[in-house]
Amino acid sequence: MDIRDIMAQAPVIPVLIIEDLEHAVPLARALCAGGLRVLEVTMRTPVALAAIAAMRQAVPDAIVGVGTLTRPEDFSAAAGAGAQFGVSPGLTRELAEASRTVGFPLLPGVMTPAEVIAARLQGFTALKLFPAQQAGGIGMLKALASPFGDVVFCPTGGVSLATAPDYLALTNVGCVGGSWVAPATMMSKGEWAGIEALAREAAALPRSHKF
Repeated sequence: MDIRDIMAQAPVIPVLIIEDLEHAVPLARALCAGGLRVLEVTMRTPVALAAIAAMRQAVPDAIVGVGTLTRPEDFSAAAGAGAQFGVSPGLTRELAEASRTVGFPLLPGVMTPAEVIAARLQGFTALKLFPAQQAGGIGMLKALASPFGDVVFCPTGGVSLATAPDYLALTNVGCVGGSWVAPATMMSKGEWAGIEALAREAAALPRSHKF
């Protein structure tokens, strides 16, 4: 699948910060059961790569990606763990080149029109607006729609259940990224049924973009 195929799977991509490796598999099962199959495991903890590998092995229905790719060497490490897509908070020429050495697609982050132009010149037309709230949110995405009609966005950063519908109503938004579906407190307590309920609520959000 290319990155647009992955974005089409659900309106919300959970952004996961996994501190305890034992949480990886039950978390993936709960999110998938709730209808969110595309999971972004951020490389912000020492167990992130092991969590990706565990999810891939135990939950075949999940599409497991890696987030917070910030160095070229992160791509090969993520590929070794079995990541099926990658997400970066920004894009440089070095990261773009590294993304072409692995077998998974990249959703690169942008914040300004200049960064959108640079990403398009590198061949990317599916982008993450990050951090969405600080970048201008709904207003910024509306402004970007006309000059960049071929670009679809996944706004991430400050998106919540309350604000997600406004983002998803935009014609240039394919999905949103959010951490609210897997709160740290619920993970620490093993409240997987509660996380499944949050996932089901998020999976039912309508969106206007037609893939």
